[in-house]
Amino acid sequence: MSGAAGTPTERERRWLKRFAAPAPTGSTTLLCFHYAGGSAGIFRHWPAQLPSVDVIGVQLPGRADRFLEERHARMEPLVEELIAVLGPSLGQPFACYGSSMGARVAWALAHALRERELPGPRALFVAASGGPALDDGSWLWEDRDDGLEGYVREMGGTPPSVLAEASLLAALLPVLEADLSVLSTHDFHPEVPLDIPIHAFAAEYDAEAGPDRMRAWRDETTAAFSMDVLPCGHFFDSASEARVIDSIAGTLGEAPVPTNEGVAK
Repeated sequence: MSGAAGTPTERERRWLKRFAAPAPTGSTTLLCFHYAGGSAGIFRHWPAQLPSVDVIGVQLPGRADRFLEERHARMEPLVEELIAVLGPSLGQPFACYGSSMGARVAWALAHALRERELPGPRALFVAASGGPALDDGSWLWEDRDDGLEGYVREMGGTPPSVLAEASLLAALLPVLEADLSVLSTHDFHPEVPLDIPIHAFAAEYDAEAGPDRMRAWRDETTAAFSMDVLPCGHFFDSASEARVIDSIAGTLGEAPVPTNEGVAK
């Protein structure tokens, strides 16, 4: 996904992070959306296991190399800006993967593209976020006595070094607050489901988005639905992430590169 003559524009470079050389011409692009408080860097190692897929991490503003940019706190303008970035490349085949908040951003993007009669993803992969129809206006991070910091500590996934360092935690919390606001203010209940395959990844020990809540994604499409249950918590461990990569590769018709242990890592 690039500008004129195949050269990425400055805006594309900010939003779309490619961590390896482009995949062969004609390959499916996999847009990867990070979780709340995260960054595109969590997908840095994916291209090595998916060499025939053009893996691109979507970097939302307000973090990593975009730390000084204004953060989005609402879904609609976030998606509008993303469509503007993707516009020149939407004719190429692509799929979307999103974890937690990223699952909802990918889902909202797919709906927005359809509403505008623009090319949409060939498949949607979602993880660690219960089906949108389950939203009832209550959120686990709201109205807590221990505040957002308590939610961060409870969910896990944040390095102990960040939790132990007041300045690092202070830098993380505003980013996380904006990201979670994107979710809690997105009161979107589409009348017509998507018509693309959805594959869900459910963590067996995820109190926020376990298998029962992930299964609700079945109602978000009139096409095929499938789900893998992984033996982990909300933030996937390396073995569970390997299964995610393997499943995506199989769905997109590509073979993942094995590690020394014989499975994608």
